[in-house]
Amino acid sequence: MSQNNNDNSSFSYLAQQVRKTILTISYEKKTPHIGSALSCVELLLASYGMWNKNQITGNARNSVILSKGHAATALYSVLNMKGMITDKLITKYADPWSPLPEHPVLNEELGIQATTGSLGHGLSIGTGLALGFRINNVKQNMFVIMSDGECNEGSVWEAAIFAPSQNLDNLTVVIDANKWQATDRSTNIISNQALSGIFKSFGWASVNVDGHDERNLSDVFSKLPLERGKPSAVIGHTVKGKGISFMEDDNNWHYRTPTDSEFNAAIRELETN
Repeated sequence: MSQNNNDNSSFSYLAQQVRKTILTISYEKKTPHIGSALSCVELLLASYGMWNKNQITGNARNSVILSKGHAATALYSVLNMKGMITDKLITKYADPWSPLPEHPVLNEELGIQATTGSLGHGLSIGTGLALGFRINNVKQNMFVIMSDGECNEGSVWEAAIFAPSQNLDNLTVVIDANKWQATDRSTNIISNQALSGIFKSFGWASVNVDGHDERNLSDVFSKLPLERGKPSAVIGHTVKGKGISFMEDDNNWHYRTPTDSEFNAAIRELETN
């Protein structure tokens, strides 16, 4: 990962461009969940790694499931940057019969590896795929991007207790811990601030990380699996609405869409930072 902010291949530049795409397609189609999409940008980029469609295909690239499907605009924007979703197709986001609806639908050709949106299912799917990779001797890593609020779902913990029993060290769960749920702070609903310790108690190797810091993410992801023979849990501490000052840590942007003036101000802010 390059540290040069003026380099078009740098991590920070890629994150900026993904955020611009998220804002643009959400604004144009008047769809919500902007805050949730903005918080997981760096985690998605780190999970996919630095491949693009023309460089690496098939089993050589990381396999990624966005379990927090309401942040689909982030997934589509990253896949657009990777060349899996064309510039023309991404303008069809949220259109009737589009392959890019408001929540992801399985489409392997576009790099969308699971249908998600109903929370709590992505880790079970990813665990099954990781087990299948091992059975079939496929050298591929499985990443599942989840939200901290999603960890309220019981199905998460069914998968969490199964994966260590199968020694699935090709599986990594990445938690977008932005400290918000749909209607309140996560701690006011179910206290899950000790997620790293909880995963460790289930038999995972786990680490806390700044979910927006390039160096921190690069260091952690380069060391995966965190322990041989164990699945890894990366708890990414993030800010909902990251990158736009008037959206940051404001849960109204779970539902709101920007006005014309707000959209223009957000794009200006991204372009000047």
